[in-house]
Amino acid sequence: MLTHSKQQLDILRKMGVEVWKLRAADRSPALQSQSQSQQQSSPQPQPVAEASTSAHRARVVAATAAQAAQPESPDQPAAAQEDAQPSLQRVAQAVAACQKCELHRHRANTVFGCGSSNADWLLVGEAPGQHEDLQGQPFVGRAGKLLDMMIAALGMQREQVFIANILKCRPPNNRDPLPAEVAQCEPYLHQQLALIKPKVIVALGRISAQTLLRSTQPLAKLRAQTHHYGANNIPLVVTYHPAYLLRSPQQKAAAWEDLWQAREIVRQ
Repeated sequence: MLTHSKQQLDILRKMGVEVWKLRAADRSPALQSQSQSQQQSSPQPQPVAEASTSAHRARVVAATAAQAAQPESPDQPAAAQEDAQPSLQRVAQAVAACQKCELHRHRANTVFGCGSSNADWLLVGEAPGQHEDLQGQPFVGRAGKLLDMMIAALGMQREQVFIANILKCRPPNNRDPLPAEVAQCEPYLHQQLALIKPKVIVALGRISAQTLLRSTQPLAKLRAQTHHYGANNIPLVVTYHPAYLLRSPQQKAAAWEDLWQAREIVRQ
């Protein structure tokens, strides 16, 4: 069952998304099994502190020994995040200087991406548009504002996720990316993935989904399931592009279901 906070419901209403609860008969067997499992476990909450004194002392001793073994080591999560940012900067510099395909001849700016270097979410579009090319940032037009609302409905801000495109330069007249352009540019996305290490990828739109999944299936058949991408088999969820949702607002509810699916992957 999809449960939402009041803030999420307010944002969804502003987006024009009608939120309802799934009936038991409409749930997939996997969701029914998950729900039953949660219901069985919920009446038996675990006590907050159930470890014995001796077990607690053992943990303290182990932690102290680990610190003694590496007395000068910084906090690992913080260090990892600090190390990732300069690495992303180096990749961004390489993108800015890239001339591997003809798209560099017409760009105003490269669009490397933006967001947290330690994000759990990586949202991937197909290529920059006119506004993105001028500002050097992804999803900054009307579609970008809608995407920001979708992220806010998940209880996050743009700065907490990472947003990128497969192509880092705008194709002329916003045409679809060519295979040769993807071949030259996708390695930059691979480097972003390796540095950020997201828990889930959300492919925004048909072109992004088909390119990442090497598929010719329509978006409708790629939705509502969990795919995997790259050597590390990162879970990938497909949803509609925000620009398409502006033209087809009746699909916003379906897009919200896709994002909720991605949210459950991150939580698990």
